[in-house]
Amino acid sequence: MTNPIDSIDFASLLCSRLCHDLLSPVGALNNGLELMADETDPEMRQRCLDLLADSAKTSANKLKFFRLAFGSAGGFGDAVPTHEARVAIEGMFAASGRVKIGWLVEDDMLEKLPVKVLLNLALIAGDALVRGGQLDIGAEKRPGVTEIVVRAEGPKLVLDPDLRAALAGTLPPEGLASRTSAAWMVRTLVTSVGGEIALSPAGEPILLFGASIPDAR
Repeated sequence: MTNPIDSIDFASLLCSRLCHDLLSPVGALNNGLELMADETDPEMRQRCLDLLADSAKTSANKLKFFRLAFGSAGGFGDAVPTHEARVAIEGMFAASGRVKIGWLVEDDMLEKLPVKVLLNLALIAGDALVRGGQLDIGAEKRPGVTEIVVRAEGPKLVLDPDLRAALAGTLPPEGLASRTSAAWMVRTLVTSVGGEIALSPAGEPILLFGASIPDAR
């Protein structure tokens, strides 16, 4: 992405990913409102209200996550409270109840870039837990660098080969799509500041992502 057209195309892919993830809960809100308009039975109306509440909460959780993961984290300074990142990740996977989050971050604040990388790696690893499982997220600030580790373990791990290639830097530009945009962004952000991305080999029973990000100068 070295020219404005490429940047616009990439922004469009991220928007497509966001819209895809929001389509289901927002659609459920619309369905609930339509049911409420015609329903007179008190019990059924309560079920509609429950549906609306769940859908609204899911939509809000996803928007909170994407604001930090894809956006500029407006409202924060140069650093983001790690509590905000934890709440965003937990909210993203709360609806299914199938992914248990292990939070291994002791620092109260992290720079925006490491937070963005952490969130996107957690999203990719969590999505790979197709039958649920354990998602552990760690980050540590050391002199001159922030280290991030994301570990996923479950009964079935599926990481799309194109996502793996995007993280590894081997995905050709023509292979870039909305589903690989987050992984492509992570790779680009980390390498653009002289950092490194590591991932466990394909076929391993545990999925590991690592990122080493030099401090902003």
